[in-house]
Amino acid sequence: MCKHCFTAIMLVFLAFGPVRAQKKHLQSGPMVGYADLREVALWAQTNRPAKVHFTYREAGKGGKKIKTAVVKTDARTGYTARCIADGVEPGRTYEYTLHINGGKVKRPYPLQFRTQPLWQYRTDPPEFSVAAGSCMYDTEEKYDRPGKPYGSEYFIFDAIVSKKPDLMIWLGDNYYYREPDWATRTGMLHRATHARSLPELQPLLAACSHYAVWDDHDYGPNDSDGAWPHKETAQEVFESFWANPTSGLPGQPGITTFFQYGGIDFFLLDNRYFRTPNNCESCPRTLLGAEQLAWLKAGLSASYAPYKVVALGGQVLTTNDAHETYLHLFPAERDAILAHIERENIKGVVFLNGDRHFSELSEMTNAKGNKVWDVTCSSLTAGSFTDAATKTQNTHRVDGTVIEKHNFALLTFSGPQKERMLTVRMYDNTGGLIWEKQLAR
Repeated sequence: MCKHCFTAIMLVFLAFGPVRAQKKHLQSGPMVGYADLREVALWAQTNRPAKVHFTYREAGKGGKKIKTAVVKTDARTGYTARCIADGVEPGRTYEYTLHINGGKVKRPYPLQFRTQPLWQYRTDPPEFSVAAGSCMYDTEEKYDRPGKPYGSEYFIFDAIVSKKPDLMIWLGDNYYYREPDWATRTGMLHRATHARSLPELQPLLAACSHYAVWDDHDYGPNDSDGAWPHKETAQEVFESFWANPTSGLPGQPGITTFFQYGGIDFFLLDNRYFRTPNNCESCPRTLLGAEQLAWLKAGLSASYAPYKVVALGGQVLTTNDAHETYLHLFPAERDAILAHIERENIKGVVFLNGDRHFSELSEMTNAKGNKVWDVTCSSLTAGSFTDAATKTQNTHRVDGTVIEKHNFALLTFSGPQKERMLTVRMYDNTGGLIWEKQLAR
């Protein structure tokens, strides 16, 4: 072999060998977490201890890349890393690259994130869209119950990517703990890792900012509540796999958080950590706990946003008195929230939830003449409630909105600040439009 040929081969090896080597260390991701005006969270998971960082620069501008701090992954957090891109400017799009142990990790789809624009006192807020869904079951045959697989049609995540949402809110049951999973950190980490590693999910993780709440199946066993002894571990695992802006209220555990985007306020609630056990008749009945309930009421009253989106695991408005609906188990607390909204003359409240394995839109008008909505979207890939329309009664249900197959929601906020409009569209697993409704305040 000639000297020049040998040199060329070595240069190719040196250039691409490390890329291939570091790709082997990647378990899942990268994922974009919360995005604000001056920082964005970037997440990735390795399959062994490793050093992770990201580089980024404004799209189409060239120039020197900015580097995040390096995070060392370890077994206790499932080898997950959350890095903060804090050298950004508002209203910009950035290209980013994942690095593991100093080597670049290439992905076969675009890696970009967007910071929120600085529109206040300058322009009307931008139009933006929010994807939403719940109940993502990842089939793993040796741990699943015998019989027909409960999870299917994972191509729904490609359909979500095709709608180009600015962010996505995961509404609980984002993975399903099985019997070998929920009583140990090892089991919880296995389940979260298995779900997050789904190949069809990877492009969506990188396509927009992701926020999440939990429900029973990504917290503990079915119908688990505040008495669950492993809830602290469940919270630690949740925080390892999601990149919300905060977790819990000041001085209080749980996963409650809040963020603003495009002039809209988003309240993400914890419906498990403080929940009264279903069968404890002598216990004070609460879904949210006193502190979280007071925080929600105060936040709704203080909000100047034209729409206040309240995300949690289960339905709020439905009059279906069964299963885990708010009315069935915690009617007094549900009524107290709705009474507060009415008494304070709060407009534009939209409850956003999943859990039920079917979707529907509920709408009610209170005594002050203000509409309150409940957008339920379920499920993404888990089994569907195929006769929900006939077996569930809900006097607040908007006719024609029940969906009994895999689906997701897209909420689009548009128009001037004083004339803001919310349009809700529900899509099937191929991205086909099922129905569209405007929620006019």
